[in-house]
Amino acid sequence: MSLLAPHGSWLAALRQDADRPPLRPRVPLWWREHAIGSVEPQLFDRIRLEPAPDGRMLLSKEERSGVLGWALHGELTATLAALAFALRDAGIAHAWRNEQLAVLDEEGTVLGTVERAVVRPLGIPTRAVHLLGFAPDGRQWVQLRSLTKPNDPGLWDTLMGGMVPACDTLAQALERETWEEAGLQLSQLTGLAHGGAVTLRTPTGDGGPGYVGERIDWYRCVVPEGLVPANQDGEVDEFRLMAAQEIVQRLLAGQFTREAALILAEAGL
Repeated sequence: MSLLAPHGSWLAALRQDADRPPLRPRVPLWWREHAIGSVEPQLFDRIRLEPAPDGRMLLSKEERSGVLGWALHGELTATLAALAFALRDAGIAHAWRNEQLAVLDEEGTVLGTVERAVVRPLGIPTRAVHLLGFAPDGRQWVQLRSLTKPNDPGLWDTLMGGMVPACDTLAQALERETWEEAGLQLSQLTGLAHGGAVTLRTPTGDGGPGYVGERIDWYRCVVPEGLVPANQDGEVDEFRLMAAQEIVQRLLAGQFTREAALILAEAGL
């Protein structure tokens, strides 16, 4: 039986926390016929967005099928870039990363890309990948996030976790993030397999105009005896092998990220 099974109320609260409506009303953000995100209705009243070089407006209010929202015009990536800089100038963007994330349609086709710092205020769905790393004796490798991380500093997390940038497939992101965060090559691991996916739909924790919509694909593997993770990008303070009982204790004490907690619960800890 799962060690978390006796803690049904905690599991219910975790899942409820991961699927919450926005703090305030939001309206659709459209490009052509696609709803690519959502925004608070007055968000764009706070920015100054210059017209395109040919004088065309890049953004306008529209009503579609009785629903009022905002429509983006022009080539999507270029328009989103201009919008991102305007949001940054207005102090609305999150930590600027110079990293492009894919903007997808309802079928998962890439329509364009957007700076990572503005996906939350624009309500653009994102993708992430995590890796559970087990020792041969059943313990798990977990990481302690750096205190300088903008999100969830000082909390415990899975062996590896990161967003999928526009330049990567899911498999490429898994390989790259596993090296950058844990210093491990996938070829060194055994039993690598896709475990499942969890979804976050929740307001950002800062009370601002952002909303998170993220699919997290997670994988599992065995880290062979004698192979020790070593961070390469400065975003991890420590790796530690933890027995399942200790992980459960720390989960119940709120010492793991919400994403890690969801994955560990789904994995049948």
